[in-house]
Amino acid sequence: MRQLVIRLFVLFAVLVTAGCGFHPRGTTQVPPEMKTLIVQSGDPYGPLARTVRQQLRINDVNIIEDSKEASATYPTLRLGGVRQARDTASVFISGTTAEYSLVMTLTAQVVLPGKGIYPISTTVYRSFFDNPNAALAKDAEQDMILQEMRQRGAEQLVRKLLTVHAAQLNNKETLPEPEIIAPGSDSPEVPSSSATSLQ
Repeated sequence: MRQLVIRLFVLFAVLVTAGCGFHPRGTTQVPPEMKTLIVQSGDPYGPLARTVRQQLRINDVNIIEDSKEASATYPTLRLGGVRQARDTASVFISGTTAEYSLVMTLTAQVVLPGKGIYPISTTVYRSFFDNPNAALAKDAEQDMILQEMRQRGAEQLVRKLLTVHAAQLNNKETLPEPEIIAPGSDSPEVPSSSATSLQ
């Protein structure tokens, strides 16, 4: 009896989380038109490019090879530069730095064929404690933090694809309707429905 209650509870929890749009951490709902992407990078085998590709695959995005035909059909994600900065957050009584504030900014562009270029960027912040008595451990910890920041930045870039989708839809809605020019005239032609209503 107890096992039956536990099974029913687990089944109920699964149904609730599936119905409310729950997604595992690190995943997002990528727009359908961006489910197939071309990824361009100045350093295609660098840590950022590898992390972004991994994050895209987690979100079921199909990454294809760059070609002239593909770029004319599918969106392109162009990875830009990575800016890293380090500021002093706190100091010891002796005046030496005790804690740093690490800042990583990632930039990219989404190219939609025939629709335009949409720049996206994200900034990740982390704090890092400086221990002058453990130099090797400090370097290893800093490398781990930077990798974690790249991972978080890649997740946020993938989420920004939703904002590109929304901006593209907004541009489509705000575009003025084209005027109909009659052949051989310099003024717009009045549609027939409007002409009949004026009579």
